[in-house]
Amino acid sequence: MAGQSDPRAKELCGEANRIAEDLTKISGMPLRHAVPCDFITKEKINEFLSKRVKEAAKPEEIRAEELTLKKFGLVPQDFDLAKNTVDLLTEQAAAFYDYDKKKLFITESTPTETQDPVLAHELSHALADQSFNLAKFIRKGRKSDDGAAARLAVMEGQATWMMSEYLARKNGQSLKDSPGLVAMMSGISETSSGQYPVFENAPLYLRLTLVFPYTKGMLFQNAVFQRDGQYGFTEVFRHPPVSTQQIIHPEKYFSNVKPTEPDLPDPHLPHSYKSLVGGSLGELEHGVLLEQYASKQRASEIAPHWRGSTFELRENRSAGYVVLLYAVEWDTEESAQQYFTAYREGLGKKWKKLAVASETPDSVTGTGDDGSFTLRRSGGNGDQHGRAAAWIGPYATLVTYGEA
Repeated sequence: MAGQSDPRAKELCGEANRIAEDLTKISGMPLRHAVPCDFITKEKINEFLSKRVKEAAKPEEIRAEELTLKKFGLVPQDFDLAKNTVDLLTEQAAAFYDYDKKKLFITESTPTETQDPVLAHELSHALADQSFNLAKFIRKGRKSDDGAAARLAVMEGQATWMMSEYLARKNGQSLKDSPGLVAMMSGISETSSGQYPVFENAPLYLRLTLVFPYTKGMLFQNAVFQRDGQYGFTEVFRHPPVSTQQIIHPEKYFSNVKPTEPDLPDPHLPHSYKSLVGGSLGELEHGVLLEQYASKQRASEIAPHWRGSTFELRENRSAGYVVLLYAVEWDTEESAQQYFTAYREGLGKKWKKLAVASETPDSVTGTGDDGSFTLRRSGGNGDQHGRAAAWIGPYATLVTYGEA
């Protein structure tokens, strides 16, 4: 086959296309043409990922994303986001499907006994790409950070489900009627057993957001399959989820519960402050924040009550100051209060120095590593019954801090 650089690739491609036919029977998505494939070294994967990062985002966009993570305390202040992301993905990669070249690559170091599941996962991407163009699918999600994460969970969750079903059928089983098997297969990527030192030493945010598309994404795809059968494999591409909350809680996807967009606080900054980046943090990121600065248990108790959030970084470049404006909405007053308390406690863990100027049950002001800050909680507007989703609220936590 043209483009193959390794003589073993002919045999590999023959095996790959046999697996692809089985995946077509599972998903109903047709194999429109054979998938080219080849072996690749880890060094070449690192080069590919570095190039992909540069193509996907401009240096200023990467800087803005890195600053956002640092402002929220999700990564250390000396963290190099681009380098660490590439190193992390390189370590994890056993194979990948290049949706620009429409070609599958598998690492030379992948053991023979694990080639089948690895190929099944990547070929699932190839089938989806041949029907829905994954490059366009990903690009359309970049308007929303949370929406982009949800789309990635669609891609990786579906591929993980199809790979798992392929393996199950080889053993005379099926995920369709085996909840225990679904639970086991969806949790496999969460264990590393010392195999991946880069992963194990990465910040909690990177670790949890890396496995999320595979673990929660697979459970999401399983829920869609249980409801819609084979049609569910194409439905998630035609009508993709809009938030990580819809991935975590598929019933919210089925009922089309969309995130709110709370108004940002207005600290009346000088005109020298210009917008650097804006976006939203979803239920996934709020769960990470709570787990990192409170506990896993409090994260599981509070995060599901998330309704929506917005944030913006404004920068005075000449002075070297960046201000974070942030608002998050919750479905009950109790949840808003719990998050307010947890966020307030987290400030003391995130910053090396914290001086509180004033504090009430609903507001805190003072100074920290980022300069002056204001944290406050507001109550509802009397809409006790909400709309179709029967929300109570809104109740919001609003934060501003920086060298304002």
